[in-house]
Amino acid sequence: MSPKFAKIGLTVVVLGAAFGGLFYTTLAEGTEYYKHVEEVMVSPEQWHGKRLQLHGYVTKDSILKKRESLDYRFTIESKGQTVQASYWGVVRDTFKDGAEVVLKGRLGPHGFDVEPNGVMAKCPSKYDASPNAPVKAPERAKPAVTAS
Repeated sequence: MSPKFAKIGLTVVVLGAAFGGLFYTTLAEGTEYYKHVEEVMVSPEQWHGKRLQLHGYVTKDSILKKRESLDYRFTIESKGQTVQASYWGVVRDTFKDGAEVVLKGRLGPHGFDVEPNGVMAKCPSKYDASPNAPVKAPERAKPAVTAS
């Protein structure tokens, strides 16, 4: 093999390793699983410390807020499985008992620790169309009548 091909081969290997390492570290930092409560709570130990987006519903009467603080503790559930969650920050008006939520954070031995701005509550069902509501056809513009 000539020295020219050896240099080209070595350059390709070095650049490939550099791009591969950069690609791996970029993806490793941004990896976040989207899971439902019942999927995670089957074997919670395997999810400890991993970044998660956890989907569930706020359990009725479970929201506790420290007086004069933004410290929240609540339980979310899905298909009979529950997990305790803790959050420090401002929550939207849609965050209430029975609300569908997606939490961003990490599962630990004492529950789910929600990261800042990690509570996303779905809009309440009062905005959904009623299944019995009549569907109105859009009004069409009437042609202008001109006198001749």
